Amino acid sequence: MVLCRVYRKTELAIAIPASLVSDIPHLREKTARIGMIGRAAAIFRVNEVIVFPDDPTANQSRDSNLIFTILSYMETPQYLRKYLFKMEPELRYAGILPPLRTLHHPVAKKLRELKVGEFREGVTVSRVKEGVLVDIGVERPFLVENKEIKLNKRVTARITAINPKPEATMMNRKEVPSSWGFQVIASDMPFGQFVKQHGFDLVIATSRLGTPFANIKESILTRWKNAYHVLVAFGAPVRGLYEIAKLENIVLDQMVHFVVNMIPSQGTETVRTEEAVYAALAVLNVATMG
Repeated sequence: MVLCRVYRKTELAIAIPASLVSDIPHLREKTARIGMIGRAAAIFRVNEVIVFPDDPTANQSRDSNLIFTILSYMETPQYLRKYLFKMEPELRYAGILPPLRTLHHPVAKKLRELKVGEFREGVTVSRVKEGVLVDIGVERPFLVENKEIKLNKRVTARITAINPKPEATMMNRKEVPSSWGFQVIASDMPFGQFVKQHGFDLVIATSRLGTPFANIKESILTRWKNAYHVLVAFGAPVRGLYEIAKLENIVLDQMVHFVVNMIPSQGTETVRTEEAVYAALAVLNVATMG
């Protein structure tokens, strides 16, 4: 299957609650659920996954850190994980996580398989007179000239030469003309506060109490076309976004542009957060790409 190289002009973020896995006792099952979120983010070309505290009466730093660590590990190409992650207890069951198979997780492992102009994720491994050497997952590191950058730092590189010596230039991730992974942000601000401070152009809250998507599709698409930074927010296993907003003493409808029911006439009493993520992003993907 050929990977999609479409890169939307709109930056898409999703917000998930820190209590995403609070209803699951075992780390293995927690890891599996978080892995489903990571796969959804990769499939639907999400740029940011924001983890927000959803219960002001509880200390959710442990849950938030677990989600952040596992999603960050998933998003990192396999050949870089040895540099960027230690033997952390949160990653005990990382082996069950599904591979992302995105463009920034390449399968090529040999220098001869690379092409000039190709983008790769790398880590700075040593300094030389000409600049820094960057490991991009092949048998030889690439030289990036005249760059003052810290060692053991993840970077995005564009290959400029392979023979007679491997060379590359540093790039901003946003300069890559295709979907290039997602950033994970663990926010210490509750939902209403980070929505207000980040100034999203379009905020969509998902809720079974919202308006069916079909009824407001055109209004959403009109705003989407002119938006640069879109946020799609999801509720928790034990409380939806209306309840989360009430705990914060805010009115959800006043904080977001749309409250949308993405699964009208659902056949189950509840829809899990990870299920809602797939459903909502699939609907929006079809609608916005049409």
